[in-house]
Amino acid sequence: MKEVYIAKSTIITGIGDTVEENWGRLSEGRSAIGTIHHFDTGRLHYHQAACVADLRRKHTENHICVLMERVLDRIKPVPPKTFIIWTGIKGNAEYIESGQKKDMLHLPAQYRQWVADNLSIANNGIEINAACAASTVGLALGAQKIALGKYDSVLVCAADLATRFVHTGFSALKALTATTCRPFDRRRDGMCLGDGAVAILLTGSDTARKAGSKHPVRISGWGISNDATHITGPARDGRGLAAAIQTALRMAGIHPDGVEAYCTHGTGTVYNDSMELAAIENVFGPRQFPVFSIKGAIGHTLGAAGGIETAICRQALEKKSVPPTIGMENPEKEAMGRVSSTAQSFGGQNILTTNSGFGGVNAAILLQV
Repeated sequence: MKEVYIAKSTIITGIGDTVEENWGRLSEGRSAIGTIHHFDTGRLHYHQAACVADLRRKHTENHICVLMERVLDRIKPVPPKTFIIWTGIKGNAEYIESGQKKDMLHLPAQYRQWVADNLSIANNGIEINAACAASTVGLALGAQKIALGKYDSVLVCAADLATRFVHTGFSALKALTATTCRPFDRRRDGMCLGDGAVAILLTGSDTARKAGSKHPVRISGWGISNDATHITGPARDGRGLAAAIQTALRMAGIHPDGVEAYCTHGTGTVYNDSMELAAIENVFGPRQFPVFSIKGAIGHTLGAAGGIETAICRQALEKKSVPPTIGMENPEKEAMGRVSSTAQSFGGQNILTTNSGFGGVNAAILLQV
């Protein structure tokens, strides 16, 4: 099988418009989570999200498209025969809510086609909705297509928003926090949502060099699994996530003891974080190594989350450091010696990243230099 590389990556979140800005502010311990102003939360108990500050200047815009235009401008150029995988999961909910749905020019039926048009390439691709693991699943499938020689380059992209529709949905599930997002903290009581967009160009080694990749990072292993236990809740013992991790490690030829750092889903909800800690114990035993979450800073960006976290992991490999887990003050027992409120250094040779979502889906990716 061919090797798969990340040639380019670009992101936008509430704390920054580039990977470098996000990295710097994560390292400083900054968070974008604050009071929601673009819709009324007065009848709810939850009033915070991590929003992109200058995004909602016009009510007549599809803000998914606005975010994607910004990231696509920075991912250009891409090879003309690039396969596109769109992995955003809520699409234009905010735009539909605004009452502007009559303007079909800004309400694309298929975002994949819209992305292709913006990049001036042929529409060749698929759309994936794998809940909050969508972009991680997209990266795994994109890597597989390159590894099998079906395509030379694959663009995985996503954007999702903290909208009234999504906010009230998670509110009904009592999954949001009324205080602050605290991944892996004993006092955690829920998550915050966030705006986010990502575009990652995957290529083979030759195309990566042509694309001018300065710090080649390889996707050496990936795994996808399903708990098949509940429509929203994860398997309490973390067996589905553990299976995805083990599949990724076997593909990469790395023993669990050889994993140097781990970027978790880390939403700050009671059940997700306990499930992830159970999976860590299952796969890695009592071994202590750097584990972190960035959702205390940028919120949960839904379908874009895994792609954004992969871009941050690419930066972590370059810096040989993982950022602090913002919001965590009093770690769970299983998180002690692993998750930290300060930055942690590591060898910089490999890093694991995973995501989980509704319906029991789990996805894992191992990055190496």
